[in-house]
Amino acid sequence: MALRDISESVMREVVGDRTVDEVLTIGRQEVEANAQAKMQEVVNLYQMGLRIDQVQLKNVNPPKSMHASFDEVNEAQQERERMINVARGEYNKAIPKAKGTADRAIQAAEGYTTQRVNQAEGDTAKFDALLAEYVKAPGVTKRRLYLEAMSSVLPKARTKVVIDDKAASVLPLLQLNAAKGAER
Repeated sequence: MALRDISESVMREVVGDRTVDEVLTIGRQEVEANAQAKMQEVVNLYQMGLRIDQVQLKNVNPPKSMHASFDEVNEAQQERERMINVARGEYNKAIPKAKGTADRAIQAAEGYTTQRVNQAEGDTAKFDALLAEYVKAPGVTKRRLYLEAMSSVLPKARTKVVIDDKAASVLPLLQLNAAKGAER
């Protein structure tokens, strides 16, 4: 009876210092080892002449009065794990998507940079070619540039008025409003 009381007292002390999860799962061997050492100390203290070789936790269940609380704790832990898994799933969806968006933006920026550099180099080459032609024949090049500019500007103009450069006054221009209405 004394050994039974000692083992019960020691087990209450050892188990009372731990969480339910430790006793039921990961801390089981540690509980057994601590209980064996403490039981041996008490047996030696009372000079019982016994040696405790091994302590085994065979059937670890909470008392019946604690079943409802124990079930609530288990449900809460399972809910916690579920929420953690959901959060990890959301994380695993969001992070690759964000990385893909960032990579796409970087590639678009690099493509735009390459396009702008190539366009600038092309404009420079065009200008250099035009300068070489201008050095060879300035008059012809000026005339060609003027005609090219006019061929792109004139089609966009709605009303075209051609004035003789030898005209003495601007008086004929006063009739422009009438000419504008007649043209439509």
